[in-house]
Amino acid sequence: MSIPFADMDRDDDDGVGFVAESHYLKSPTVAEQQAMRLLQVPTSPGREGSISSSVSDLDVPIYSSENLTTRPRREVPSGFNGRLAFAIAASALGSSFQHGYNTGVLNNPAKIIEQWINATKTERDTVIPSQENITLIFSFMVAIFCVGGMIGGAITGFVAERFGRKGGLLLNNILVLLAVICMSSSKAAASYELIILGRFFIGINSGLNAGLAPMYLAEISPVNLRGAVGTVYQLVITISILIAQVVSLRSILGTESHWPILLGLTIIPAIFQMVTLPFCPESPKYLLLSRGRDLEAQKALSWFRGTLAVHDEMDGMRAEYDAMKLVPKVTVRELITNNALRIPLIISLTVMVAQQLSGINAVMFFSTQIFKMAGLNDANSTYATLGMGGINVCMTVVSLFLVEKAGRKTLLLIGFAGMAIDTALLTISMAFAGQSQAIGILCVIFVLVYVIMFATGPGSIPWFLVSELFNQAARPTASALAVCINWTANFLVGLAFLPLAQIMGAYVFIIFVILQCLFLLFIYKKVPETKNKSLEEISAMFRQQSYQ
Repeated sequence: MSIPFADMDRDDDDGVGFVAESHYLKSPTVAEQQAMRLLQVPTSPGREGSISSSVSDLDVPIYSSENLTTRPRREVPSGFNGRLAFAIAASALGSSFQHGYNTGVLNNPAKIIEQWINATKTERDTVIPSQENITLIFSFMVAIFCVGGMIGGAITGFVAERFGRKGGLLLNNILVLLAVICMSSSKAAASYELIILGRFFIGINSGLNAGLAPMYLAEISPVNLRGAVGTVYQLVITISILIAQVVSLRSILGTESHWPILLGLTIIPAIFQMVTLPFCPESPKYLLLSRGRDLEAQKALSWFRGTLAVHDEMDGMRAEYDAMKLVPKVTVRELITNNALRIPLIISLTVMVAQQLSGINAVMFFSTQIFKMAGLNDANSTYATLGMGGINVCMTVVSLFLVEKAGRKTLLLIGFAGMAIDTALLTISMAFAGQSQAIGILCVIFVLVYVIMFATGPGSIPWFLVSELFNQAARPTASALAVCINWTANFLVGLAFLPLAQIMGAYVFIIFVILQCLFLLFIYKKVPETKNKSLEEISAMFRQQSYQ
């Protein structure tokens, strides 16, 4: 009896025996390869790999890959072109400018605005208010910006998913318009409450920008430029703070008659963004992974790359899209309870807190006083502070180039180690600054070194690190939490620093030295290096840690 072999290419219907070469298990597509890879759990001692759809058991990791093809890696070009540069400028200049400008715009005209509040309240109540009352109103005017930032950061995830990254940035400019109307008309209306309301609106705008802009920049940039492009957000913040310090000088707009114009200038970057950003496509990752629009995503990616040869990158995103269908949407509860997500979440939140608790705002606050210790008069101290802002800008530009060469973790370690040593020396010098002008000059040098160390890495890297540690499904929720925590830490530092400084004097910096050392230890032990790594490599590392 002979056995026919003519149909050896067919698949067995009974599920036993021969598997044809045409079967998808023998020649899977890119998406099928990724799905099988995601379903295979890394083995750990005492546990066999399994296949399951249970996210709670971590059998299906929430992470996926950006670079998923099994083809040999090609030598990719830098990916930087005129269109990408245009998109970076349109998204960053119109968003992070609000963050930086409104952070520093009230510093120089503070006395003038306090005098106006005093006159307004006296005329309204027919009673001369106490200086403590005026200081309280002005302090609330400054602090409400951070409260708005916390709210804006908290709703980043919802806005990013509901309206998109680009759409959210454009709609966010409505808040700028409301803020400008309130702040610029406050003097004419004799209402300091309008400034408080306007600062609240622009705070929400800045909090949203702090989440949406880095997310958009990370998703439109090539892997090899992700860090450099992400640094642009902090660069524009430093530039806008410097611009705010310059235009608020008494010789320019920091006068009794012109300060409402000073507050209203924040409309200019919003107009720039409304004119330029509509010409840029939405994030390709958002279009495909969140909306399932394959053709639109491919067109957008081709626009950003300046070429039609985007097949490898699209294949990776398609595989990530197919893999995401296997898992539910990531919630805050999932971020906290899932070990593979909780580890990068803790890293993201800690680095955000470290940026604010590093003492940068304290050093900026004491800078004018330190310059006076060195023998500078009031006018020269102001210009020295401007010079410090210029150094901050220059070093942020340097970090933009270093971040892709030295790496994220290296720059964070250098920055926090340098700040810890420098802050300790600054504390000692300030304790003896009154005894010698030479020691006062040393204090100035230590302040400048501190700014250099901060701008090297801690100032810029936290803003985009969260986008590198999470995939598309988890990124909006994680970004919302990270930005909200950053603004909360900023608010708490602003609230607690002045009372502590009055009690401890220059020794208040000892607190920051201790915190910097703790953050340095955490970064050394826990923060991974993400330079030139795909999401697959980063997520595999966290999955490995979660099983240990």
